[in-house]
Amino acid sequence: MPVDFIGFVNGRNHSEIIPAEGPVVNLDHVEAAAKIHENGGFDRVLVAFHSNSPESILISQHVANVTRRLGLMVAHRPGFTAPTLAARQFATLDAISGGRASVHIITGGDDRELQADGDHLTKAERYARTSEYLDIVRREWSSDAPFDYDGKYYKVRGAHSAIRPQNGSSIPVFFGGSSEEAIAVAGKHADIYALWGETYDQVRETIARVKASAAQHGRTVRFSLSLRPILAETEEAAWAKAEHILETARGLQEQTGYARPSVVPNEGSRRLLAAAAQGARLDKRLWTGLAALTGARGNSTSLVGTAEQVADALLDYYRLGVTNILIRGFDPLQDAYVYGRDLIPLARRLIAAEDARSGAGREAA
Repeated sequence: MPVDFIGFVNGRNHSEIIPAEGPVVNLDHVEAAAKIHENGGFDRVLVAFHSNSPESILISQHVANVTRRLGLMVAHRPGFTAPTLAARQFATLDAISGGRASVHIITGGDDRELQADGDHLTKAERYARTSEYLDIVRREWSSDAPFDYDGKYYKVRGAHSAIRPQNGSSIPVFFGGSSEEAIAVAGKHADIYALWGETYDQVRETIARVKASAAQHGRTVRFSLSLRPILAETEEAAWAKAEHILETARGLQEQTGYARPSVVPNEGSRRLLAAAAQGARLDKRLWTGLAALTGARGNSTSLVGTAEQVADALLDYYRLGVTNILIRGFDPLQDAYVYGRDLIPLARRLIAAEDARSGAGREAA
């Protein structure tokens, strides 16, 4: 099965080892990042969302404007826009981009961050609201006639949209969250469930949980994995590079904003820290050093090695059921270029060969 490779476009150049400078929205950076990803063979890019970040749909519109094929994975937090309006916004973006839009639903695990936007619901309440939100969004995308909806959080009368997704019924819905509440909503609504870069055992367990949740609704779900590959010409050089990244990040934590929080607010981060507690190097080449340093603030685990070695480790995740791979670097532009030049072609070849072997095995059987 083909694998989609997903990159990352931010409003400006910034990472754990690069303090943010200049305007919060640097259009030259956005355009450069978008074109590097498109030219490098990425299928789509994530545009992130945070309570203090530039608006993700608007950044995504600019990415669409400066590219021709690159897909969009727009992070979106339910609860701050009416679901009927959000459905029309994404359908409009899909039309403007020629059918390249997808949405990444992030309900949010940090109560303090949510409160910055005026949201004071509990985590359980937020996921219940997200489920209603997606009920309405999907009906707005697909309904030929006006519809009503009566829920605890949303009540609409005569909802109907003149703008529809390019395929007529939906755009891909990515979904993140590792709590029990999140898994329940993912089973009902996710087209692609997004994991952070966990160990093989953790990924196997989470995929089983999401599949079981989806089966209750007669649905199937695909899976995405997020990692921060660290590549070099030799394995020794790659591990040295990882240690350099760690020490640089440690020295810049206050400037970059990646200092470890006193309380780890979400289940996904706690799962990464549980992996880090097992050691800095796990499985074939999973590195947890930066997750341990930062409190696993988001996508913070890496695969370390040569391009061939990292591609081989990605193949292991593919064998577990991962068909979308989100990769972003610590030097965002340079790393995206190297991934497109070296890693993505190798990984695609390994996966194609794996599929050919599996097909040949089925035919022989």
